[in-house]
Amino acid sequence: TERDATGWSRRKLQEVLVGLAVEGAAGRCEISALQHAEGAASCSGRKGRLLFFYEWNLRLGWRGTAGGGGAGRGSPRRTVRESGEKHKGSVEIPNLSEENEVDDTEITVSKKKGEGDVLKELMRTEGTTKVREALRDYLKALKTEFTSGMILPTKAAGQERAAERKPSGNTTQDSVSPPSLDIIGVKIPTVKILMREMFHSPADELYSIFTTKALVQKFSKCPAVIEAEKGGKLQMFDGRVSGEFAELVPGQRIVLKWRCRNWPDEHYATVALDFKDMAADTELQLECKGVPVSNEDSTRQCWKKQYFEEIRILLQQSKDNME
Repeated sequence: TERDATGWSRRKLQEVLVGLAVEGAAGRCEISALQHAEGAASCSGRKGRLLFFYEWNLRLGWRGTAGGGGAGRGSPRRTVRESGEKHKGSVEIPNLSEENEVDDTEITVSKKKGEGDVLKELMRTEGTTKVREALRDYLKALKTEFTSGMILPTKAAGQERAAERKPSGNTTQDSVSPPSLDIIGVKIPTVKILMREMFHSPADELYSIFTTKALVQKFSKCPAVIEAEKGGKLQMFDGRVSGEFAELVPGQRIVLKWRCRNWPDEHYATVALDFKDMAADTELQLECKGVPVSNEDSTRQCWKKQYFEEIRILLQQSKDNME
């Protein structure tokens, strides 16, 4: 069972981040806005456990007023100019995800053009500390507040419920109601990706590049697990992509159960690769169904950059070696 936490997360991030303030001798700064929140979050209940997925690219706006503390040392004019001076800037958090600890998450502070960086340092130090604390509050709320009541019954619990419902006496078996499990949550939103690519290669040669371990390792430049048979395992790019082979028609078609490591746990897309032989060339048609909406662009780029472009390089190298 999947429960989409994206909308809830945007509201919670707004709540915990906007209004954060830090003060020092340099002045006072405050997070004034959540300007950009691109990403997604979800929670899945599986076998009585809760598993979390979140991936965010955030940009915050900050504003501050210089206090002028220490600014007048040797320069009365500077004290007049900077004391009470208004500053604005932004805080970039490009990759808040379950793959990184909050303390390891990159946070970059910048300031709009203008004189004086007196408040930028305050935001870079104390401000960043406050932002990390707020991100921890968000994650704590995601795992407690958002998921209240979401733990699913285990198989054993379901059996116990069924036993409790079973009436005593000579009641016929037909009158026993099946166990009713209260499912909380919704499926994550997904999209379908369609791509067509032309390769200067016969279809059977192109097919073999996807199904031969040595060739997969050549174009992916990583160790791989390729068990090219129905139900066989697939693992590539240092484990960032995994799955299994669902259907293989030599030289014509490959169907995969396929996922990226940063997708919600146990969520797979169905990838169909159809090879259309066109004399010396092959048209490869890709259909990828079940891609999480928030991962559409990254999945498309994965196939384009890490698969198709690298395979073309491999084919060209093979051609050059033959010549």
